[in-house]
Amino acid sequence: MATMIRMARGGAKKRPYYRIVVADSRSPRDGKFIEKIGTYNPLVAQDRVNLKKDRVEYWLSQGATPSERVALFIQQAGIGKDNTAMKAILKRRDKSIKARQEAIRRKAEEAAKAAAAEAAAEAAKNAPAAEAAPAEEAPAA
Repeated sequence: MATMIRMARGGAKKRPYYRIVVADSRSPRDGKFIEKIGTYNPLVAQDRVNLKKDRVEYWLSQGATPSERVALFIQQAGIGKDNTAMKAILKRRDKSIKARQEAIRRKAEEAAKAAAAEAAAEAAKNAPAAEAAPAEEAPAA
């Protein structure tokens, strides 16, 4: 049985409220869980995350794997700093964020190059018409 520390959604429509639970990885998101170890309320300004630190440490020591978001919450609470599974999850998260930022930067550069090429083509199209030499007049007879 692979245990996970993850969020289970509750609350009404457009009013989310999450329980941070320890569950079997095969059970559904909002289904059966082993233990509730905290809450997360994204709608409040302060104290969004409440964790039972001793239970989080216990489950991490038992080999439970936190989800990416829960690993971030645990790190912000200052728990499990030396847990290798958490370090790997957070490192993978940082790597994917950097990759996304790099892709956005490359896309912006390509758009800038395309805009510059389009402007140059437009200037080249308009330039010959303006620089065309006037036709020589035929000598008067």
